[in-house]
Amino acid sequence: MIKGLNRLSTLKSLLVDRENIKGLCVGCLSSTSVNGLCCSCEADLPVNRWHCHCCALPLAFSGADLLCGDCLTSPPPFDRSLIPWRYQYPVDSMISRYKYNGQRKFARPLVTGFSDYLQSAFEGCSDAKPDILIPSPMLPARRRKRGFNQARDIAESLGQALSIPVDAGVVRRIRKVQSQRGLSREARLANLRGVFKVCAAVPERVAIVDDVVTTGATMRLLASALREAGAQEIQVWALARTPG
Repeated sequence: MIKGLNRLSTLKSLLVDRENIKGLCVGCLSSTSVNGLCCSCEADLPVNRWHCHCCALPLAFSGADLLCGDCLTSPPPFDRSLIPWRYQYPVDSMISRYKYNGQRKFARPLVTGFSDYLQSAFEGCSDAKPDILIPSPMLPARRRKRGFNQARDIAESLGQALSIPVDAGVVRRIRKVQSQRGLSREARLANLRGVFKVCAAVPERVAIVDDVVTTGATMRLLASALREAGAQEIQVWALARTPG
């Protein structure tokens, strides 16, 4: 089982770095992993089983085409969200190690599982697939500091698996904003207003790709910009969704 991802010892971290050779699980270092997780650790991932059909907010009950209160009172400019996990332990630790420490081995099993999830979602209805994937943009200075844009990494992996082109140049982030951490959805929307610019032609069906959806403010503004530029159907794809 996954135990203390935040407390992996230096020795364990070095061993995990060699997982491509030994096939070690990034959670418990079992040698029986597939795509980076053993069966027990994979079973520990918090599946976003019951959720809002539109924004994928985790809910306490299920229902066909069920919508959360926010989507009922203030419908977002996107049509559907495909988000397989809740942003809870151990997914939150795995994404943080990938995003802030550049340890891509922690994202690999999540991206692989996400690809399988999407394949199942589109099975028998290939016309529901988007025409392109658009990674959530990052300012060049921040990308240089971090070394990569995790949204683009994820989009390129999914695009290759699903045979969907990726275009990271459709939308640009044109100004710096204060950190979004701890802000409410309304504050995030105000903080992000005017931050995105569509720079290329937009096809009818698109999917915005990111690692985590928190309040959905970023997705709302990105989708609004794409809708104004001509997108007719907009999906949101992310690894995880924070609980309400």
